[in-house]
Formats: sequence, C-alpha cells, structure tokens
Amino acid sequence: MTVEQNVLQQHSQKHQQTLLNQLREVTGTTDVQLLQQALQVSNGDLAEAVAFLTEKNAKVPQQDETTYYQTSQVASDRYISVGSQADTNVIDLTGDDKDDLQRAIALSLEESNRAFRETGITDEEQAISRVLEASIAENKASLKRTHTEVWSDSPNPHDRKRVDTCPVGLKNVGNTCWFSAVIQSLFNLLEFQRLVLNYSPPARVHDLPRNQKEHRNLPFMQELRNLFSLMVGSKRKYVDPSRAVEILKDAFKSSESQQQDVSEFTHKLLDWLEDAFQMKAEEDREGEKPKNPMVELFYGRFLAVGVLEGKKFENTEMFGQYPLQVNGFKDLHECLEAAMIEGEIESLHSAENSARSGQEHWFTELPPVLTFELSRFEFNQALGRPEKIHNKLEFSSMLYMDRYMDRNREITRIKREEIRRLKEHLTLLQQRLERYLSYGSGPKRFPLADVLQYAMEFASSKPVCTSPVEDIDSSAPPGGTTGQQLSPPSTAEQDPLPPLESSGPASGPTTAPTAAQQQRVPIHKPFTQSRLPPDLPMHPAPRHITDEELRVLEGCLHRWRSEVENDTRDLQGSINRIHRTIELMYSDKSMMQVPYRLHAVLVHEGQANAGHYWAYIYDPHQLCWMKYNDISVTKSSWEELVRDSFGGYRNASAYCLMYINDKKPFLIEEEFDKETGQILSGMDKLPPGLKQYVREDNELFDKEVEDWDALQVRKAQQEKLALAAAAAAAAASAASSISTSSSSPQPMSIESSPPDNTVPQQEPEYMEQPSPTNDSKHLQEDTERAISRAAAEHQERGPEALLNAAMMTPNMQGVIMAIGKSSSVYEKNGPETAFFKAIKLEYARLLRFAQEDTPPENDYRLQHVIVYFIQNQAPKKILERTLLTQFADRNLAFDERCKSVMNVARAKLDLIKPEEVNMDEYEMWHQAYRNFRETTIFMMTGLELFQKTNYMEALMYLIYSYQYNKELLSKGQYRGHDEELLGHYRRECLLKLNEQAAAMFESGEEPEVTTGLGIMNELVVLCIPLLLIHDTERDLLAVEDMRNRWCSYLGQEMEPSLQEKLTDFLPKLLDCSTEIKSFHDPPKLPVYSTLELSERFGRVMAAVGRVPTDGR
Repeated sequence: MTVEQNVLQQHSQKHQQTLLNQLREVTGTTDVQLLQQALQVSNGDLAEAVAFLTEKNAKVPQQDETTYYQTSQVASDRYISVGSQADTNVIDLTGDDKDDLQRAIALSLEESNRAFRETGITDEEQAISRVLEASIAENKASLKRTHTEVWSDSPNPHDRKRVDTCPVGLKNVGNTCWFSAVIQSLFNLLEFQRLVLNYSPPARVHDLPRNQKEHRNLPFMQELRNLFSLMVGSKRKYVDPSRAVEILKDAFKSSESQQQDVSEFTHKLLDWLEDAFQMKAEEDREGEKPKNPMVELFYGRFLAVGVLEGKKFENTEMFGQYPLQVNGFKDLHECLEAAMIEGEIESLHSAENSARSGQEHWFTELPPVLTFELSRFEFNQALGRPEKIHNKLEFSSMLYMDRYMDRNREITRIKREEIRRLKEHLTLLQQRLERYLSYGSGPKRFPLADVLQYAMEFASSKPVCTSPVEDIDSSAPPGGTTGQQLSPPSTAEQDPLPPLESSGPASGPTTAPTAAQQQRVPIHKPFTQSRLPPDLPMHPAPRHITDEELRVLEGCLHRWRSEVENDTRDLQGSINRIHRTIELMYSDKSMMQVPYRLHAVLVHEGQANAGHYWAYIYDPHQLCWMKYNDISVTKSSWEELVRDSFGGYRNASAYCLMYINDKKPFLIEEEFDKETGQILSGMDKLPPGLKQYVREDNELFDKEVEDWDALQVRKAQQEKLALAAAAAAAAASAASSISTSSSSPQPMSIESSPPDNTVPQQEPEYMEQPSPTNDSKHLQEDTERAISRAAAEHQERGPEALLNAAMMTPNMQGVIMAIGKSSSVYEKNGPETAFFKAIKLEYARLLRFAQEDTPPENDYRLQHVIVYFIQNQAPKKILERTLLTQFADRNLAFDERCKSVMNVARAKLDLIKPEEVNMDEYEMWHQAYRNFRETTIFMMTGLELFQKTNYMEALMYLIYSYQYNKELLSKGQYRGHDEELLGHYRRECLLKLNEQAAAMFESGEEPEVTTGLGIMNELVVLCIPLLLIHDTERDLLAVEDMRNRWCSYLGQEMEPSLQEKLTDFLPKLLDCSTEIKSFHDPPKLPVYSTLELSERFGRVMAAVGRVPTDGR
C-alpha cells in the first residue's frame, strides 16, 4: 500500500467514524449497520440521515442488537469503527476467520474510499461546505440591504482602532460565531500560532495539484496565515475573516443553510491543516516517515483492552478530540471514567472464560493539546428533534490524567475497585440515613428525631378535659361580630354556657339561638373568626395523663431522641469520611504526574438548533481569563467562566474544553530572538511576506483615518466660511438696527419694531429655536405684548414688578433684574457704567448657579446657557459674547433705562472684531447646547411615557436619549445627564416589553401571539445589541433575563404552531452580534420654551427619583 493510499484510507475511516458517532449521539440509535444505511441513503447529509432514522424508528420497533468489538488491526493506527449484526447480508464477524473481518472492513469502506480517491472530498466535507456557503451568502445579502444603519460599524475609523496591544477580535460575518470561538482558541496556542505563521507551501505548489484537496487546503492555509498575521499586527480593533471563510465555501457548492456545529468545524479545520502540513512534511522528508506537527500537537493514542464473548483483545487507536457524554454525570472525572469503560468489565480481571463482553480504554500517549467534546445534545424521539442538555457539569482548571494512563493500569484498577466498594458501602449508609430523615409509612415523612420531639411536646402540654370545640361561645364572639359567624356544635353532650355580659352588643335572639339558627351550616371566615378563649392551649394536648405516665413517657422519648440523634450524627460522619476518602483517592504524588491546565472553554448559549458561541481563554502573561465574543475582547474572571460554562441554571454551558500539558510550556511561551534574546512581539513575530501583508493593510487603515480626518477638516472649513459670511451680514444689520432704534425714543411696539434677523439679537431665545439664525416670531410677539401691557399698567414700578407681571425667559428675567439693581449707578454715572455693573451682577449670579450642587429636578443648565458653558469650561470669549448678546436683546427696549443699557451692549458687540472671537468655535458651543436640550427632551418624554406605562412609545425616546447622552458625556461629565439613570430605565423598558410579549405568547391566542412576537422582533430584538455593545454587567444580566424567559418554553408542551413560531424566533433573540443593521428613525420632538422645558423636566425628575442601588 502506498503512502498516499494509506493516508486516504486513514482519512476515509476517520470521517466515516465521525459521522457515525454524531448520528449515534443525536438519534440514540446504536445499530451501526442502520447508521451506515442512513448515511448511504442521505449521501452524507446529517439532517437527512437523522430524518431517515427518525422515520424508521417510528415505523419499525427497535430490536435487540448484539454489539461486538473489532479485535483486529489494519495497516492504519487510526480509530476503527465498531459494528453490529443487523441482517443476513452482513458478514459474520463472531467467528475466528480473520479473512472475513478484513473483507468486512474493505466492503464497509469501499464506496467512501472510491469517492475520496477520485475527488479528495468526503460527503461530510460537502455538507459542511453547504453551511459555509449559506453563511457567506447571508453576509453578502446583509451588505446589500438598504435599511438605515445606526450604531453598526462606526464610520469613524478612530472608533475601530486597536488600543495598544489589546487582542484583536473577529467580526461575525453571518452565523460564524463558532468560527471566531475556535480560531481564537487555537490562535492563543502560541505554538500553533507559530506553526501556521511560519508555514511555507510545498515547492510544487506552482505545478498542477494532484487532486481537488490541494486546491482547497493550500489557499485556505494561506488565508489562515493572513488572518493570523492581522490578529498579531493589525492596527484595527477587529478584523474580517470573510476571505478565510470564502475559501471554505469555494471548495464545495451548495445552498443549504444551518448553523455550523463547533466541534464538527474543529474536526474539519484540524483535518485540513493536517493535510496541508502532511504535504509539506512529505516533501521535506523524502524516503522517511514524515512527521506531521498537527498530529503531534493534537492527536494521542489509547489502548483498547477488551473481551468479546470470552475472547480477549487489545487494539491501539488514535484519537483527536475526545467525546464525553454529559447526561448523568456531575463532573469531568465522572465523564472520563464512564468513557474509559464500556460494557461489563468483570471478565477483564478474571482468568475465567466468561461470556460477558466489555472493554477499557487506557491512554498510551496524550497529545500536548487535549480537547474534550462535551455532548450536550440528544435527540427527542417523541418531538422528533434534537434538544440541548442543560445539566450542570463541573470541571477544574487543573486536570491530572494519571489515573487514565496505561502505565498506571494496575494501580488504577485497584483504586477503582476500592472506590466501587466504598460507593456500595456509601449507598447502604445513605439508605440507612434516609430512614432516619424520612420516617413514616404514609405519603408524608419527617425526620425521626423531630417526630420524637413533637411527641414529647404533645405529652408535656397542659392536659384538658374538654373537647377542642367546647368553651367557645358561638352566640357572642369577641369583637362585636354577629353570632351567625360561628354556629354552636351539634353534639348532645354540649353543656349550656352562662351568658357573657361583656361580649359586646349581642341581642337577645343572638344569645339564645333558635333551632333554625342551630341548623345553619357554619361559614369559615378566617379573618373575622372569633378568638379562642385564653384558657385553651395553643397546641393539642392529651385529655388525661398522670404524672407517673408523663414521667415515664418523657424519659423514654428523651432517651430515644438522643439515640436517634447519635445514630444520625454517626451515619453523616461516616458518609462524609467516605466522600473525603473517594475525593483523595488519586491525590497521592504518584497520581499527579500528568498535569493538564485549562487553556480554553468554548461556550454555547441557546438551544439545539440555534444559539451563540464564544470562548474563554486563559492569558498566562496577564494571569487572567479573557472573553472572546466576536469583535469584543474583554477581561473576565474564573467566576464568570463558571457561571457561563458549568450549566445547570441557565441556557449557556461549556461545549468544548481545551487543556494543555502543564509540563510543556513551549505551547504558550513567546518566541525569543536568537541573537538578542529579547521576546518577539507584534510585527517582529511575522515572516517577511506576512509583515508586508500586514503593513499594506495597516496603510489602508491609516489612509482611511487620514481621509476621515481630512473630511472633517473640510466640513469645518465650509462651516467656518458660511459663519464668517453670516457674521459680516450680521454686523451690517446690527449697525442699521442701532441707528433705527436710537431715532425712536418711545417703547417699542409690535408695529414699530424693526426687522432684525441677526444672530446676536436672537441668541437669548435661541434655545427655543432650532438654530440661532431663525427667530421665533410668535414667542417674540407674545413677549413684547406682555411687556407693553405691564409697562402701561405699572408706570411707577421698577423692573422687579415687571418680572411678576410678564412671562419672560429665565435669561430675560436675570438681565432685567441686573439692570434694576444697577439703577442707582445708572442715575449717577450713565448707561455705560450701569451696563458694566449689570453684566457683572448677572455673571456673578450665573456663576453661583453653576457652582451649586443642585438635585436633578432643579437643573440650572436648562434655564441658562451660560451655566452650561461655565460648567463645561467654555472659553472666556464665548461667555462674554453670549452674555453681551443677551443684554443686546431688543425686547429690553420697554423703558428708557433698559433701552440705554441694550444700546451699550449692541455697541460693544459691534466693536468685537472677527479675529477676536472664533465664530466657528462660538457656533460649536451653541450647537452643543442645542444637542443637550434635544437630548433632554428625548429623556423627559421617554420617562413621562414610562411612568404612564406606555413602554412601546417610551422605548425609542429612551434608546435615543441614552445614545445621544453617551456621546455628550464622552466630551465632558457636565455635558449630559446621569448615564446610570438613563441606562436603568432603558433596561427596565425592555424588560417590561419582554414580559408583556411573553405573557401574550403564553396566552396561546393567535392575535396575542402575533402581537407579542411583533413587539419582540420590531423592538426588543433590535435593541438588544445596544445593551451588548458596551458589555456592562447590568445590561448583560438584563439580556440574559430576557433570553432565559423565552428559552424556558423549550421543554414545555405547546401547540405545533406555537412551537414553530418559537423555533423561528429564538435564533434572532439569541444572536449575540453587536451590529445593528436597521433601526427606527428618531421620534419627532415637540417644541418647548425654556421655562416650560425646565418645569416639566423638574416634575419628571422629582417623580422618578434616583437609580435603585441594584440597578434594576
């Protein structure tokens, strides 16, 4: 047999065994012949094979099978499949004829080998290609969508820039979170990383490849190298793996879609890498047996020792990822113990020729990287679909494999036998203890010590000589209630009771009930029933008991209770000692020589046919766990890993465990420069060709950053030119306005007021306007009318009286108050000195407001733009011009004094040269304040709707207010509102909507179900990425709560239509992508005056209070 034929046969056997194992796990069918028939009928399609077996199991009752173990070796050391006799067409393997055994193996693999030799492609690989192609197609389709994209990949490249040496994430390109989890786990194995990065294709790669497998493996290997190099040296926060996935897709052609299984993908990935390294190894070692680094890194060997119908056999087999069953086991060692022993093994340890069959597995060689697949899915025959096993399974960060090694076979067998004996004794002790803790013969049982205690309490109670229903006067219950509430007992022995004079306003007929009243059925009213008389014991008591009887009985009960407590304590102590003995059975030094440290945990959240994958990977340099969740890479902890990985109480659990040999540090050690001895990091780790590739990608990203920055500069210049032109026009208009106003000494009226569209004149009221270049005509006219009426009615009164008569903005009120307080200066020194006095007073007042620590309901920033500017440290020139603009407001021309001060302010504005105040910066600050007001309106409206329980409308306001507020706070802590408060109500709104939708779904009514799922799809699911993107603990817990609510329906009985809708909906809910492909437009905002906005905001904030301490 040639080397190529040997490799082909090895791969065919391995692929066929992988498919058989998966089918056996999913369907529960153990008949290998039937499994092979299903694969043949379905052409290797796993879904069709499952459907074939399900249908066959429903029609034909399963028959008993005789399982046998293959006892002969072929040329390969790879894993050999087990089989069963199913019909007369199968060759009989129970005899001693080795030719029949070889012929059976050849026949079973002939068809798959023929196809593999022709194309180099197996049926399983074709099935995988269909999934990958569908994943790529979905990603391409999503790129062609025309929905409005909000908060997806930021157009600002600075947001996508890598921070220092933080690990690089991988973008989920459409149902490929499994790809990210596996690739990150392997990439962080530095030895594997070095092998991939330093791989060089065979020299004959430029010649025509021998088969299609080389067409697939070599390009994929090159793209994997490119991807790894970007993960090492990219300037991007995360990179796109689409090209590597494209190679997988291009290898095969299909359109079938499903989410790929992580363990199946890992199998194929390692197979393809193994093939690529095999080609290189064969070229480098002509004439010698080639060494494949992938095999040496990930593959081990075990010895199968067994007995088949009294005949012993031994067989060495190779393994990669070791499968373990989860159901029925509490920790990883229990899973391993069960996996290492199959069948009845008593005959293995005895010299008798028993008819029993069984086998043990003993590892002869463990790989440096030991991977366990945890089988968390099983096929539900009744429902006809796979289901996830959520059982809790514990595992430790350090795993000692000594007890499973072949060299320790004898001592392990001794210890296993000792453990078996201890467990048998433990079972007897637990049964005996249970009799003490659950005593009794009826359906209800109690601890025997408590039973004896209750009996002692009963015997010791005060004895009574009457019935428990005597001495209760039904005719006059206490508290003034009527006698009909408690009818008298019907016993003939009842003694008449003397009348109670203090029993309340009971009438004569009630005290002496008639016969008809005595026959009434008593009505039980627990909250109005009469009290028991004080002399009746609170607990039942014996009617008659002598002191001697009580003494003897108490003595016996005390003694018995003491004996029972001692027995219970002894049993519990013995049980605890046995548990401790079992735990320490393998703790001696000789059984702790093969340590394996946990390197990575791959986690799956969701159900059998939908969910999300991420990985926890240990960083030995930072000595902490890292969470790799697609584009998000964050620090984590062992506690978080345990919460997400053990399972048992949520829908997330470990699916794959990757351990590394703790005595081989080269697996995770950085590489050193041979000349300098320094650790190689970043680009220094890359070979020359990949360095150039990363440099080119970084240059593209740098160019993207430069283009973005240049675009922002151009936009700023355009705005600056526009503002300069507007400022020039405003200066000319202001001069004309002053000339006109000085020729009209009378108070301004609506008819005589000159048109004025300049920026300074409208700035005091700009916060009520969408922009400072547009007047609010109606508001201005209302203000002027109010001022004119107030001046006519109060000619003898000063500005303070006008404040009470006219409705003005807070800014106007402050200016008028300041002018009023400077009246004496005005009379003595004229308007210019009064102007300086007034502006100094107003600034001092606003500065005091800015420095006060006020509650949220009294936010001075909403009343005064100057307060906002002071708190956010705006430049002095911006403050001066804004304050001048307020004093230059033409609405001040209602009396001579205010008008004179206004003219001084306008003259000062005209004196300001364009170079003295940067109008671009001035407009930027005022735009920031308009953004603050707009965010406030979003927040206020959302909170008002939330208080009215209108959660659907409130959600959009809260979502947008949170996002806008976060952008404001990124520029300064006083530029926005309390982020925790907004985050709390955003979460609560989503949780309320989730509860409403779940209640509608539970109703089962078609309109309600449709409405509930509509709420989830159109609102909640779209908003979940917003909670995931910032990765805060409270937001993540809220998302987990929402998902758990819907996943809790998985095991419940429901109508098929509801089950179908739930199955369609859950993948959307469980998708953990942080990209938002479409979103609702922001709601339209109403227009509020400054006074109205500040008052409404104050009422809302006073009502909501502060954020609860638990954040929920």
